Amino acid sequence: MPLVIWNKKDSVGVKELDDQHQGLINFLNRLHASSMIGRAREVADPALPRLLKLAAEHFTAEEKLMESIRFPRLAAHRVKHREMTEKLEEIVSSHEKGDSAVYVQLLYFTRNILVRHIHEEDQEYAQWISAHGV
Repeated sequence: MPLVIWNKKDSVGVKELDDQHQGLINFLNRLHASSMIGRAREVADPALPRLLKLAAEHFTAEEKLMESIRFPRLAAHRVKHREMTEKLEEIVSSHEKGDSAVYVQLLYFTRNILVRHIHEEDQEYAQWISAHGV
């Protein structure tokens, strides 16, 4: 059973960003399913460097969109992105040092930080887009 299920209320109304969000949720669900059978390493090991890269690309794309629509909370949103990037970099660093607890940290991080960010903070700019006809 998936840990998180994507639905239309999660949409920010921009296909590229929605696709990226869905990719994150799919990664979380694969990691969760693998960890439930003791195989988190098989999913996380090859995916961690790519996840860091994709997060950076996604945050850049979101911020460019927010700049283009003159989203008033862009500065605060950037701070959240920077905090999430730093945390993800810490997790990757721990993984590279052989920390076996990294999979639990990654699962917690993706579920409670990134997914919450999609459900809450990203919905702020989605509402701005809708309200301003952008």
